[in-house]
Amino acid sequence: MRFSSRVDVSEPNPIILAQRKAIFNGVKLTKLNDSNPTSHGLAPQCLSGCYTADPRGPKEIRDILSNFINKRDNRTEKSVPSKLNPDQLYVLSSTSQAYAWLMMLLCDAGDAVMGPTPGYPLIESIARLQCVNAIPYPLHYDGSWTIDIARARELLEDVSLRIKALVLINPNNPTGSYVKPEEREILLQLCRDNGVAIIADEVFYEYSLEPFAGNARLAGESSTLVFALDGFSKMLAAPHAKVGWIEVSGPKDDVYEAQKRLDVIADDFLPIGNTVSERIPELLQYASSQSAIVRNRIINNLHTLRETLASTPKCCVSALRAEGGWNILLRVPSCIDDDVLALRLMKDYNLVSQPGYYFDMPVNGYLALSLLPEPQQFISGLHALLRTVDALLEE
Repeated sequence: MRFSSRVDVSEPNPIILAQRKAIFNGVKLTKLNDSNPTSHGLAPQCLSGCYTADPRGPKEIRDILSNFINKRDNRTEKSVPSKLNPDQLYVLSSTSQAYAWLMMLLCDAGDAVMGPTPGYPLIESIARLQCVNAIPYPLHYDGSWTIDIARARELLEDVSLRIKALVLINPNNPTGSYVKPEEREILLQLCRDNGVAIIADEVFYEYSLEPFAGNARLAGESSTLVFALDGFSKMLAAPHAKVGWIEVSGPKDDVYEAQKRLDVIADDFLPIGNTVSERIPELLQYASSQSAIVRNRIINNLHTLRETLASTPKCCVSALRAEGGWNILLRVPSCIDDDVLALRLMKDYNLVSQPGYYFDMPVNGYLALSLLPEPQQFISGLHALLRTVDALLEE
């Protein structure tokens, strides 16, 4: 596995080497240049904790998180994926920050990452900020969404594209599609053969809607270098709880080299603050109940959506199969321009919508619908959409 040249992992100077040796041998050192105010009793009393600046995040928090993940995923020493070691975790502010760090780790300027289309435009935006190219690989819908494996293979094997990472969003947003078992095995092999890392965004994984059998997390995969992303934003339905993490797994040598460089990046940008991380144990207590509340809401709204569309006379709107996540894609008559529909919804009902081209849908006539609203708001918005479609068809 090749990593970017912009991360300096040259040998440290003799002072640093001697300092590490002394610490390893149990020698307590006092820093003449210690500029950490929390070491000298100068922080406010309400922020009296000692700042340790561990680049991967506070060790006690990573222990707690790894225990939670091992129990949630029912990981054991003999299971696949293997039991999570807290040293494989990096705790940071968000999965967006994780994407940026991983592009720094894997890509020089002009290198590329592959991302799904249709897909959320976040990857392309962050890649642009990192001077990295975002190359789309297509998903196709034929009763369910599948990855165009032939096209993915063609891209991954084209060395001129300088692809360093494949982004797999499991399940994807807005298509709601999980990575199928057969897709997983082929893509793992392709990435392994071509020296490409996998960035697996699994923040929506727990929210299954209409899934197929055989779904599995990529987190903990040992055959290929994988950086799995997760966090509190979706788990707790709390986007203001800015806590995310990266789990690193794969072949031992690749993991070692990746973490050596990722430590440099994390140390430069500083880990998550103690003030936030101290609340992580408390927040984890709500994970199961919060996920259940959200899961109940989205499943009920999906049921309402299916019933409403089925019972509406001459309905011209259909809902695509959503295997997981919080959103679903609706198909509306393609003779109605996406912008015309969106602007009419805003004009007549003060409703803001996201047409399919926001997510690089290849053709006209798609609309993303959130399954999160309270039931009355959800059904009201749905009826407004159906009335608007009928009105535009009659014009």
